[in-house]
Amino acid sequence: MSKKPKQKTAGKPAPKPGSATPRPKPKASIVWLASYPKSGNTWTRIFLANYLTNPDKPVSINEVHRFGMGDSIAKTYNMVAAPHTPDLHDYQVTLQLRDKVLRGIIGNGADVNLVKTHNIRRQAYGVTLIPPAYTRSSVYIVRNPLDMVLSYARHYGIEPAAAAEAIGRSDNANATDGAAVWQFLGSWSEHVESWTNKSPYPSLVLRYEDMLEKPEQAFGALVRHLGVPLDEERLKKAIRFSSFDEVSSQEKTTGFKENPGKSETFFTSGKAGKGREALGEELTTKICTEHKATMKRFGYL
Repeated sequence: MSKKPKQKTAGKPAPKPGSATPRPKPKASIVWLASYPKSGNTWTRIFLANYLTNPDKPVSINEVHRFGMGDSIAKTYNMVAAPHTPDLHDYQVTLQLRDKVLRGIIGNGADVNLVKTHNIRRQAYGVTLIPPAYTRSSVYIVRNPLDMVLSYARHYGIEPAAAAEAIGRSDNANATDGAAVWQFLGSWSEHVESWTNKSPYPSLVLRYEDMLEKPEQAFGALVRHLGVPLDEERLKKAIRFSSFDEVSSQEKTTGFKENPGKSETFFTSGKAGKGREALGEELTTKICTEHKATMKRFGYL
């Protein structure tokens, strides 16, 4: 049974037969929680989970994914490709689906969507990885590469020399592991510069070392950046509930879902300044030479 065609809206011509319905303007609601791998992203999300919920006891580390979903979760790429089964081992397939995944995130209508990413803020094979049209603001966590590279090596189950080589390559990327799709990193310096140079939206840069040494100042800046009221006692409690001792204790008791299994534990020491000695002179010189300008900019040289 046919229906009567709808009347024209005053002032707006009816779409021509067969023409596509215009897509609604996307809502710029994503707040990117960005970092190079093993730079403090998980710690930041654990803090936010504890601050935003203001619990009486620490939030379980295995519930943190609810307070900042990732942009590379394989499950979401499979969902937007349904009823087809995409070959996520093909990076081109990942890139073709990325816009649908991001539109799915902003499609919930929320004013703020916290989204974790390790992707560089550039294009990959012609695809813009971090679209400004979907973005409300960004938070970037930067860590001394001499320390980061040790955690990077443990996390991916490789030798420090291989990790030092990887973070110096423009084509550095994480292939899909089944749980996450391709992530396009670039070199450490390229990644940092891409996120910390001039931005078309509000951007906060946090040094991992300041989060350790001046937590109330650093995490307080994060709370204010998100537009959330800052309460000093609540801030102190959230910092305490997300401390290394607390999260490592939880991991020993319950395990951590985000540990890829290449190392025994996800949380290792949580300290700063150990990298130079542990890496040795040759690897330290290599990293400091290749990333000299960016390391100087952030006070690491």
